[in-house]
Amino acid sequence: MTLSILRFLARTTLISLLVVNVAHAQRAVNTTQVKLRIGYQKSSTLITILKARGSLEQALAPLGVSISWNEFASGLPLTEALNADAVDLSADVADTVPVFAQAAHARFVYVAQEAPSPGAQAIIVKSAGPLHKLADLKGQRIAVTKAAGSHYLLLAALAKAGLTPADVRISYLTPADGRAAFERGSVDAWVTWDPYVASVDKAADVRILANGQGLASYQRYYLASSTFAAAHPDVIATVFAQLQSAGVWVRAHPDEAARLLAPVWGLDASTIERANARRSYEVRAVDAQNFGEQQKIADTFYRAGLLPAPVETATAQRWNFTTKRAEAAGVTTTASGG
Repeated sequence: MTLSILRFLARTTLISLLVVNVAHAQRAVNTTQVKLRIGYQKSSTLITILKARGSLEQALAPLGVSISWNEFASGLPLTEALNADAVDLSADVADTVPVFAQAAHARFVYVAQEAPSPGAQAIIVKSAGPLHKLADLKGQRIAVTKAAGSHYLLLAALAKAGLTPADVRISYLTPADGRAAFERGSVDAWVTWDPYVASVDKAADVRILANGQGLASYQRYYLASSTFAAAHPDVIATVFAQLQSAGVWVRAHPDEAARLLAPVWGLDASTIERANARRSYEVRAVDAQNFGEQQKIADTFYRAGLLPAPVETATAQRWNFTTKRAEAAGVTTTASGG
């Protein structure tokens, strides 16, 4: 074998090794995992469906993203975890919850909202009891989850009846503890949201005193860490698209959605289908035109002494899918995610 051939083979081998090394390096970069830590609640229907079906993992896999799932009893501790950098994305929380997060100077951005579902929360009383109108709540013992959408429903209902929080006896309880207190008679009314409402509203001894119609529109918001959203706009866009798709699927397949959620929630399918029928599941980008009630909620909680200072909700951050950055929520721009 001539010297020139040997040199050619050596160069060829060297080039091959370089190509292999570059390919390995590229694969290492492509498979570098971004961990998306999602916080959710039992009422986080769309996220629960994506989790159960594995849809979100599949959609995020090409981006090198893995997911950890973290369940919370209600929205306030979920957003506290977001502020403490324990989660990166909060599944839907009631419209009240971000107001409390903003008051605590949490670093978050609104990334999506569900259109109003006022019938998906209610004030529940005993059917044989003396409470027949909102004014009858005066002096009564009421269980509600602090900072939840149902908390605003209670305050709005009291105001409509000419009452204040001082006119009733409020116990701040998680949904599970609130139901237990209501069933054993420790409280006279329980204010909660679906699927908790649906879990009891067909019982013979239960009556719905009022729901959110005319009192609270009940929009649910998806939030993200400001830092995570800025670093991973492609992840935020993918999650948004998956949420929209899941919302369309639930509305088009109520029976199948109820059967999927039944073993996850520990409720029968008919109860879940009834609860889902009261939710819009219409996921959309956040814009000023759909953001008006947030300031009313903030003012109501401040007057009730539940916020340490006034909150200007228009200064909160929301995600603009067109520019792929956060901007003031009170600014009307094109924020469409599709």
